[in-house]
Amino acid sequence: MAFIDTFQKLEPDKKKSPFLHTAYDAFFTFFFKPNATTVGKGTHIRDAMDLKRTMVHVVLAMQLCFVFGAYNIGQQHFTALGIHTGLVEALHLKLIFGIMQILPIFIVSNVVGLGIEFYFAAKKGHAVEEGYLVTGALIPAIMPPDVPLWMLALSIIFAVVLGKECFGGTGMNILNVALLARAFIFFAYPTEISGDLPWVAGLDLEKGVAAYSWTHTLFNPIFSSFGWSTFAEGAPIVQGWSGATPLGIAPLEGWAKYNVNGELIGGVTNTYSPVQMFVGGIPGCIAETCKPAIILGGIFLMITGVASWRIMISMALGVALTGMLFNAWGFNPYMEVPWYQHFNMGGLLFALVFMATDPVTASGTNVGKWIYGFSIGFLGLVIRVMNPAYAEGWMLAILFMNVFAPLVDYYVIQNNISKRLKRKQNVATV
Repeated sequence: MAFIDTFQKLEPDKKKSPFLHTAYDAFFTFFFKPNATTVGKGTHIRDAMDLKRTMVHVVLAMQLCFVFGAYNIGQQHFTALGIHTGLVEALHLKLIFGIMQILPIFIVSNVVGLGIEFYFAAKKGHAVEEGYLVTGALIPAIMPPDVPLWMLALSIIFAVVLGKECFGGTGMNILNVALLARAFIFFAYPTEISGDLPWVAGLDLEKGVAAYSWTHTLFNPIFSSFGWSTFAEGAPIVQGWSGATPLGIAPLEGWAKYNVNGELIGGVTNTYSPVQMFVGGIPGCIAETCKPAIILGGIFLMITGVASWRIMISMALGVALTGMLFNAWGFNPYMEVPWYQHFNMGGLLFALVFMATDPVTASGTNVGKWIYGFSIGFLGLVIRVMNPAYAEGWMLAILFMNVFAPLVDYYVIQNNISKRLKRKQNVATV
């Protein structure tokens, strides 16, 4: 007997158990291609891809970001302690520590979000909508590694219920749900997602030591049996360590600060090299630091046609041109950061590849995509550079343009209609 036959026998009654049937249908369509065909005459396009599998492509594109993110969480933690600072030193500790930080965030994100999705799907009497496959991965990607889980749960409930289900579910929301969750936690609990300290996990800042909860109890005996390095519970934080990010340094000191003798004494490059920022060995959100991983993910999404290359390129152009204007203007230290180095700092590239290209909340017309992407690049960099109270600008810029995307498309379509009517009138007069 085929596995699908066994699976089908488990199907619960839709009327008696609507919630169980909704959950069953979600798993069934995840493992098997829907058995739906077109009927009638005419030409029809058939494809093995459906919405769920399209969404899976986005999740796959982020996997390298998560792998490096796990490593970097450990790297930043041990850098704060001044031990195992080498790139491959105590690699097992860094990966395990990073995974143990990401796993609870990922579980809460998906359990809370999918629980809401299942509830609304059962109430409405339809299948679970696939949009949360991506949202459930994006939310952990853009959160600090040390975010309190109860705050995370509240932000997800707010974003999914008020930002998505109230508008009708997947495909009907006007705002990016993942960014809405981050916006909620940023404005409701600003100290947990801003400043320098939230980006490095596993530290008891009051006592100034490492704090591993139960991680060291579970893994230290295993590592000891192999003669490997173990977690040092209570290890002191390096004196003078601040956990400052490039985005925290740039508004105050700029890109590079020199004394009268020409010696480098401050600025972003005094703490982090451009190569270090590009590779991703800096504090930041879980999946936003490694630029090569993000670029590879972007190439994958463009090749598969899942994400719009027009939005990516236009947003990059918006950042580049605005950055050049700021370099020429240069009346504050942040404006002195070379325009191309903005791509190295913070979550710009991640926003460009995975956030701005959301097909539901972005512009749908080709011309509209150019306007939409360029506007995000311009607005995001203006917020980043001109607002000292908010080190990043991409969340606000994307949410702002989400609201205006339908208006952009409306005028693009109206302009096309006007041009066609004029052409028709000209042909008629001839």
